[in-house]
Amino acid sequence: MGCRYAPSVPKQEPTHAPPHEPGRESVPPGRGRPEAKPVHRDLRLAVDRASPVPLYFQLARQLEAAIEEGALAPGRLLGNEIELAARLGLSRPTVRQAIQSLVDKGLLVRRRGVGTQVVHSHVARPLELSSLYDDLLAAGRRPSTRVLANARGPAPAAVAAALGLPESCQVAVVHRLRLTHGEPMAYLCNYLPCDLLEPATGELETNGLYALMRHHGITLHSAEQTVGARAATAEESRLLAEPPGAALLTMQRTTYDDRGRAIEFGSHLYRASRYTFEFRLLVRA
Repeated sequence: MGCRYAPSVPKQEPTHAPPHEPGRESVPPGRGRPEAKPVHRDLRLAVDRASPVPLYFQLARQLEAAIEEGALAPGRLLGNEIELAARLGLSRPTVRQAIQSLVDKGLLVRRRGVGTQVVHSHVARPLELSSLYDDLLAAGRRPSTRVLANARGPAPAAVAAALGLPESCQVAVVHRLRLTHGEPMAYLCNYLPCDLLEPATGELETNGLYALMRHHGITLHSAEQTVGARAATAEESRLLAEPPGAALLTMQRTTYDDRGRAIEFGSHLYRASRYTFEFRLLVRA
């Protein structure tokens, strides 16, 4: 299993066409590399000059929200910052500061000869009894699933113990790659008692596992979960498009139904470069 880390990109100053100089010919419209329509033209952007919030921060937050919601998809070019500044009536340094703040967060990257490009959006997931598929769907992230394996197999000792089954008992073994906007996000391995549920591959490709459980009349009640971290193996890196040795978040979960029966054991890996777990902590009385 694995999660991939996106290699860090050195910060570069934005490259814009210099003013016309004698002896340097400009490229007439319609010649050379075609220019894509700047994606910021499709966004509803506005700043409130009466607000105490700095203008660069207002713009940065709106662009970040567009990335998180998928309006600015990975790989898209943001467009010329001079044009964006003119559109909003902002100074070029203000727009540059907003863009740089998103470059520093890893949401944008400046590529020489290309421009400012959307890299990815980071998923922050609350720790509760829900599936990654449902969470991504609720956030408007267009989740998709690639089923890598779906068959019966002997339960490893740790899985059998978690599910309360005899060692080497046959269980349903499901390996999936979860993607959002076509980009790998997590590698999921799940083990289910065969007498409980053996989901079809087609069902797994279009639904979250917990949604399938509910559809088959299984009531989710509670879970025990452990979160950790480790380095990616070569195979995990390949699956999740991360370099070997990249940081991965790990999660192991045993889920119980309303009768107290263990109904699922999951061992998942998430890309630390794309994913975080959120905790809500309360003071013990």
